[in-house]
Amino acid sequence: MRLPKPPRRPETSARASGRGSSVPALDIDATSTFNVVVTERDPMDWSIQEIARLAGTTSRTLRHYGDVGLLEPSRIGANGYRYYDEQALARLQRVLLLRDLGLGIPAIAEVLDGQRDNAQALKDHLQWLRQERGRVDRQITSVETTIRKMEGGEQLMAEEMLNGFDHTQYKEEVEERWGTKAYADSNRWWSSLSADQKAVWMQQQKQLAADWAAAAEAGEDPTGGAAQALAQRHADWLRGIPGTPGYASGAPAKAYFVGLGEMYVADERFGANYGGIEGATFVRDAMKVYAEKHL
Repeated sequence: MRLPKPPRRPETSARASGRGSSVPALDIDATSTFNVVVTERDPMDWSIQEIARLAGTTSRTLRHYGDVGLLEPSRIGANGYRYYDEQALARLQRVLLLRDLGLGIPAIAEVLDGQRDNAQALKDHLQWLRQERGRVDRQITSVETTIRKMEGGEQLMAEEMLNGFDHTQYKEEVEERWGTKAYADSNRWWSSLSADQKAVWMQQQKQLAADWAAAAEAGEDPTGGAAQALAQRHADWLRGIPGTPGYASGAPAKAYFVGLGEMYVADERFGANYGGIEGATFVRDAMKVYAEKHL
């Protein structure tokens, strides 16, 4: 979000003002053509209208962020207008980044409160964005290659088609959470699948995530029939993956299933698959209920 320099305060000549210094800026109260409010404009802040325009949002949204404690204005002018300085804009940038990940206001507030250093938080987020950009760029190239070869009648290569969809990026995390055997077994299984089988599996995962998000958006009860049917589908999906704890018994282990739900809430990367923190919380609660009854 590139911001223009705030406009300089208007100046008057010594003849007009009786002195050589600048005079306060004039903010006209739009509710009355006769009421003119004189305020000092800080050269390093921006009005709520300017920020709303630059951020592609509305003044109403920014006021709501302030009302819930997510983004307080740096100051409020004598005319009631809200103004934001550089630190406030850095915080707004973090809010917008987290919002784009699908997080709701309570979750965004929790993240911001947990890391108050704006510069360090943005560095961490920048690293994640660069990794995500690289992954998306590989996916774009992969899809473009597939289209070109299909239209040209060329032979398709699985390595090209699935570049950017590689699940091995989570190797260290899987091994740390569930052991090297769990990763080795699941990786062996994944590598044995054909390109078509991999595409079907990924579509099933995406559809399951979309159905979870839709149920959460509809306000379903985690203990209700719709949510528990989704939890059953989730368990069925997991039980078909070698390396899943409990795979040998034909069902995911209870502790693993419950812990997976907790991970969806704790890790924003996975929570984003279910519509953000609120959707992930719904999934976790439903999975926990299902595990208590069936695992």
